[in-house]
Amino acid sequence: MTWKEKLGLVHIYTGNGKGKTTAAFGLAVRMLGAGGKVIILQFMKASDVYSEQKKIAECGAVIESFGLPKFVHGKPEPEDIEAAKKALERAREVVSSGEWDLVVLDEICVALGFGMLDIGDVKDLIKNKAPHTELVLTGRYCPEELFELADYVMEMREIKHPYRKGILARRGVEF
Repeated sequence: MTWKEKLGLVHIYTGNGKGKTTAAFGLAVRMLGAGGKVIILQFMKASDVYSEQKKIAECGAVIESFGLPKFVHGKPEPEDIEAAKKALERAREVVSSGEWDLVVLDEICVALGFGMLDIGDVKDLIKNKAPHTELVLTGRYCPEELFELADYVMEMREIKHPYRKGILARRGVEF
């Protein structure tokens, strides 16, 4: 049995600490190194904003960003919700297709936390993934209901962060 014939598992990287997307991208590089096919769908992140987007594509991953070029604070605007729904529809296609060895749904948990997506839809997506596909969901605010469907649940917990001292996000480190 090859590694591609083995059961694909579900990962959740959540919490208020730094490193959720970074961990998912590290797993993507590992899968690419093993000869796997990787796609990353980004909820709530626009393309050409984050430093890792171009480089991961150069490594062979497909990356599709569905966010608008602005942050969502508080209540999302209708166009933010529409973008999240488009990302979810694309995620349904990708996760169930069997074409991909690793699918990363980056910041999907944030979209859930802001009420932009229905948790039932995300549960269905997880339940309908192709058997060999490894699936990663990232972002703060992951509803604990999803934990029961996951095989890995990792919580990044902030203990100390330079933002608390007024140091803003830095290109190449935080984005």
